[in-house]
Amino acid sequence: MLRIAIPNKGSLSGPASEMLHEAGYQQRKESKELRLVDPENEVEFFYLRPRDIAIYVSSGRLDIGITGRDLLLDSGADAEEILQLGFARSTFRYATKPGTATSVKDFGGMTVATSYEGIVAKHLADEGIDAAVVHLDGAVETAIELGVAQVIADVVETGTSLRNAGLEVIGEPIMKSEAVVIRRTGVSNEEAVDPKVSQFLRRLQGVLVARSYVMMDYDCAPSTSKRPSPSPRAWSRRPSRRCTTRAGSRSVRWSRPRTPSVSWTTCTSSAPAPSSPRPSTPAVSDPPPHSAPPEGTRPPCHSPSSPPCRSPSGPPAPGPSS
Repeated sequence: MLRIAIPNKGSLSGPASEMLHEAGYQQRKESKELRLVDPENEVEFFYLRPRDIAIYVSSGRLDIGITGRDLLLDSGADAEEILQLGFARSTFRYATKPGTATSVKDFGGMTVATSYEGIVAKHLADEGIDAAVVHLDGAVETAIELGVAQVIADVVETGTSLRNAGLEVIGEPIMKSEAVVIRRTGVSNEEAVDPKVSQFLRRLQGVLVARSYVMMDYDCAPSTSKRPSPSPRAWSRRPSRRCTTRAGSRSVRWSRPRTPSVSWTTCTSSAPAPSSPRPSTPAVSDPPPHSAPPEGTRPPCHSPSSPPCRSPSGPPAPGPSS
């Protein structure tokens, strides 16, 4: 059974559980649950502190886990990311009071407060800056006001907390983070091609692809040309070019293209049978109310080659004359 670590709280927890649910995996119903077995998919989920997940995965006790890239790097654990999940995006930056420094090079001899001591210490060393690093578990914005440090380094999403504390961002981002799937480094070839892990990753990739599509339904009137099709005005407003699927409308004069935002095929709508006069084409922006098709006509859900459907009164509606 595949053993997976999931964040139990914070900004990673909700989106991670939502993505797993979309991928077809069972998820916990109570936030106090720390373990969940999904026997149908042969997966066991462990809900852990996001900061600890990389440690558990690197130990080999758990096969894979979902955590933030910043937490993975700060932990120093022997784990690596294998899939980017696209949520919980943020940047990691330095901030200080205006006038304290103009660049990272000015941090020499200062104290930097942060919850990510590993990342900050390595970055300062790489830049050749001699500065002290103080570890705080949270609310690092107050460290400057209380005189604990002259500079802070923290995850920045919108920057609102920094502005409220009277701080300004200094220098370029230390790193950019997002939610990632991780596994232990140095796994054997057999472990690397584990079919259960491959299936799990494919499912998450499927969710990422599906989230990039948007389905649109809209009513459009047929054109007045001999070949029945949506009016040119409807085509000019389409958001894409291929793979449109026409769905029938209750009104004989209207069809409903259903369109993914990235693909489209030719959409056709049925015109009234030759025995009935062609109705006038209403404006695209002002569709008529849905109503039953007039007697003697086919609803637009059928082409002339389709078998006749039954009208509300019972007998088949007549088809077009041959």
